[in-house]
Order: sequence, then structure tokens, then C-alpha cells
Amino acid sequence: MTSTENRPAVRTERRDHVLLVTLDRPEARNAVNGEVSTLLGNALHEADTDPEIRVVVITGAGERSFCAGADLKAISRGEDIFPAENRQWGFAGMMQQYVSVPVIAAVNGTALGGGCEIALACDLVVAADHAVFGLPEVRRGLIAAAGGAFRLPAQLPHRVAMEMMLTGEPITAGRALDLHLINRVVPADRLLDTALELAGTIAANAPLAVQGTKRVALGITDGGRPAEVDQWRVNDTEMITVMTSEDAAEGPRAFAEKRAPVWKAR
Repeated sequence: MTSTENRPAVRTERRDHVLLVTLDRPEARNAVNGEVSTLLGNALHEADTDPEIRVVVITGAGERSFCAGADLKAISRGEDIFPAENRQWGFAGMMQQYVSVPVIAAVNGTALGGGCEIALACDLVVAADHAVFGLPEVRRGLIAAAGGAFRLPAQLPHRVAMEMMLTGEPITAGRALDLHLINRVVPADRLLDTALELAGTIAANAPLAVQGTKRVALGITDGGRPAEVDQWRVNDTEMITVMTSEDAAEGPRAFAEKRAPVWKAR
């Protein structure tokens, strides 16, 4: 349960053949801790194994943030933010859980760091007009290690992705739409309805055909995605190198102390 209220960190609700999944930690900007990873991963697994669920919609509670990424406070306390029993699913329980059921992100605010990586892992993205997307990890001496460093260049023109990742600067929902990173931008009060309408259109189609189409499009075989195996291997090597550096400790510390970081390149 969350530290502030007696409620689960992720809520699920069935709406006909659609599973609505809400990250429910608005007091932490819906940041990902171990409970979020476990519950979100379980929800996706449930959807992928239940023939009555044909589409998943993921959103965040509140209007401020879709997801702020990893819960740095939980990490600083030494907590494990990966799924409790299925670490192979990766960050947020979904980065390396290749489900056949289509997944739509309904981005209701900031999608930064791991929050942006959740959106990148979804099949479709609908965003509120005030949403922003970005991978600011380099500003903290870190690396976008939950797939962002190779999925963003795969989904954007190369130089646009490189600018976003190397500067750490976010882009608006409007810019993301122009770049075809997302599917639709709508007023905040229309976000969830629009995402559910899109999900309903997909759910009206033959589910086996939809799921087979997704697997072919993404190269999913036996629950894996072979095309990403080498990318994850390189990603994990770089993650260890960067995350164990002095700069990786300096970035979050400087942020907490509200000062400019002093980088040492070691």
C-alpha cells in the first residue's frame, strides 16, 4: 500500500473488453516503486491471458503527471522497484513483458524518464494537450535504461531522438504529435474518453487477428522480442557502467540539494 493512504498503487477496472489501469500515486507523481511494478505487471499478464480482455488502457491519477519515472525516494531507501516475483518483466512490470493484447497510454501530464519509457512501450498513445515527453536522465548523471535509449530512436527521426536524449530537454504533446511519436492530442477533460473510444474500436475487431497483427508488427515470438535482445544486452552493460559512477551519485544529490551538479566523468 502507499505510505499516505490505504489504497493500492495501481487500480484496475474492466469496461466491457477493455482493462483500464490507473497508476494511483498522485502524491508521488505516480512514480514507479516495487508495488507499481508488481501490480502493473500483473495487470498486463492478466490481460494477456484473459480472452475477455482485448485492449489495455494505462493512465495516471490526477492531472499533473502520467508518471514521473522511477521513485528515487524508494531507491534511496534501498527498496527494489522491480516486480516482486517476475523481475524478467523489467521496470514497471512491462518493459520486457511482451504482451499480445494492444496497450494504449492515456498520458495525462508529464511523462518523463521512466514515464516516457512506459509510453514508448505502449502500442498507441493519446495525450492531454498539456502533456510533455522527455528523457532527462543525462541531467542527473543517469541513463534511460528502461528501453528509452533505443526505443526513442526507433520511434522518432534519429537526430530528433538524439537531441532529446543528449540535451535531456522534453517536448510538448503538440510537438510529439507532429513527430508521430503519439497518435492524438486532446483537451484534458476528453483524454480518458478518447483513449477508451480508441480502445473500443480496436476491441470490436477479431481479437486473435488483432493480437496476431501486433505480434507480427513487433516481431514477438514465444513471448519474447528477439530483435531487442542485443539492444538490451548493450543497454544493461552501459547501465551498470553509468549507474555505478561517481557522477550517477552526484546528479541526484545535487538535485536534492538544489544546486548545479559538479561532473567528474568518473
